[in-house]
Amino acid sequence: MKKSSNLIVIGVVALFILILLGGRLFLMLDATERGVLFKPFGGGLKKDNIFGPGFHVIAPWNKVYIYDVQEQKSEETMDVLDRNGLSLNIDVTVRYFPVYNEIGSLYEGFKLDYTSLLVIPEVRSTFRQVAGRYTAEEIYSTKRSEVELAIIAEAGEKLRKNHIEMKALLIRSINLPSDIKGAIENKLKQEQEALAYKFRLEKEASEAERKRIQAEGEAKANHIINSSLTPQLLKMRGIEATLELAKSPNSKVVVVGNGKDGMPLILGNQ
Repeated sequence: MKKSSNLIVIGVVALFILILLGGRLFLMLDATERGVLFKPFGGGLKKDNIFGPGFHVIAPWNKVYIYDVQEQKSEETMDVLDRNGLSLNIDVTVRYFPVYNEIGSLYEGFKLDYTSLLVIPEVRSTFRQVAGRYTAEEIYSTKRSEVELAIIAEAGEKLRKNHIEMKALLIRSINLPSDIKGAIENKLKQEQEALAYKFRLEKEASEAERKRIQAEGEAKANHIINSSLTPQLLKMRGIEATLELAKSPNSKVVVVGNGKDGMPLILGNQ
């Protein structure tokens, strides 16, 4: 009886401990989550021990730092200077994600707050450097995509060295002083009109050239035809045509002439 009571007490205590420590013993990670293990009594951060999605059992004194490794998005507003020192206020969107099998090194350098400590400062710094190579007009209109690609290439390389993969950077809007913006838009409008006028001129010149070539071709063809129409050929063709007409049921009399051309004549009909 006493032994049975002791077993019950042990069972209750074990159940209590299990309930108390259950949150630290068991770990469930979603499909887009990864974890890195930290052992306070066994060597600290295990950078190469990455927990994948699913169920895990860990010692209650250990800890797992969890990262969401799906693609993330940050929207930022920043002030930059163009090549001429003009201030631009720009809204951008950055898309990125942590390299899942390198989150141990990422935690070692930036803990869990890598967005504010690494991604945004690096993008801001690179954007300022790149913007300084272009004029406001180029960033606003003609070379916006070139600026985006330059930032992705330069900032992306630095972030990749720190275990972050940069997928895209999009310039959502560029805010300029109204007079500068108006001047740029007016210039772009004039350039578009000039291009349209140039296109019309080229089209008209092309049409004129087509007509000239066509006229030359027709003239050459007429020359060839005229040079081949000898009096003898014309007389023979006339005779052939007259004989064909003579076969018509409507013809009555065929008279062979003996004038200058000696051409036959057809007289009479039904």
